[in-house]
Amino acid sequence: MATDRPPAIRVQDLQKRFGDVEAVRGVDFEVHAGETFGFLGPNGAGKSTTINMLCTLLRPTGGRAEVAGFDVVTQRDDVRREIGLVFQDMTLDTYLSAAQNLRFHGQLYGVPSARLETRMRQVLELVGLWDRRDKDVSTFSGGMKRRLEIARGLLHSPRVLFLDEPTVGLDPQTRASIWEYLNELRHAEDLTIFLTTHYMDEAENCDRIAIMDAGQIVALDTPQALKAAIGTDRIRLETDDEAAAAAAIKRQFGLEASSVAGALELHVPDGERFVPRLLADLGVAVRSVSVTRPTLDDVFMTFTGRTIRDAEANPGSEIPAMFRGRR
Repeated sequence: MATDRPPAIRVQDLQKRFGDVEAVRGVDFEVHAGETFGFLGPNGAGKSTTINMLCTLLRPTGGRAEVAGFDVVTQRDDVRREIGLVFQDMTLDTYLSAAQNLRFHGQLYGVPSARLETRMRQVLELVGLWDRRDKDVSTFSGGMKRRLEIARGLLHSPRVLFLDEPTVGLDPQTRASIWEYLNELRHAEDLTIFLTTHYMDEAENCDRIAIMDAGQIVALDTPQALKAAIGTDRIRLETDDEAAAAAAIKRQFGLEASSVAGALELHVPDGERFVPRLLADLGVAVRSVSVTRPTLDDVFMTFTGRTIRDAEANPGSEIPAMFRGRR
């Protein structure tokens, strides 16, 4: 990451409305050159709408944004030459081979024919697919397809790579493998990576994270700084009587305990020191107790009042059905 270079992305009061619905409500942020920057939030938070505006697929309702120094409205062609994009949904032609998919993409982007074959080999080797170049994509696993899409996004040597939910639907082992490739690619290609995700563990790979909820950025910092800002540990307590335990915690310690997935949870500054006092003074039988340091889910709950799982279970529609597909 190079903070001495001009920002790879600069966003000022960016807005998008679909009729009466405000999908993005005036966001401001910058992404440093060479940084891995993440948008964390549930479906419907405005992440994909924002990334679509930055990639010139949607026209902003208000505000402005620059990518690689070019305005996303007035210099769309310049922006498109400087970015690679991996969509959430697969867009490969599965009846073609990996090489044919890349060759077609290279021709669309005007990669010189004298350079195309060399560049194809380079990006396929970067994602570990050179030996499968002549195989039909229909024979690839989900992880291989995603790696091929990343290679395709890199083919024309973009300065910024956009990844919209890059590992959605993949198993944890494959997701970890994809991130190994992405971290290697960022250094090998001198890339800036901008991704959206609702996976907490995936967000940990970012240099900085913007937490987005209901079309607004509610927090922005490094994962470590965001977790440190909470300053509390989470205690999870399983008892024979949740209601009695919650009342006792309120009475004895002045703390609110919430019922979460069959247990009580409460937050305190120093969990390890607090647990002995809790067990000694609670007066209710305890089956188990655990202490965990703050997580990004805790950060999300602090800033939004709900966990990201709760938000996923009750999503707001980022784009009303009547406007989907319109540009």
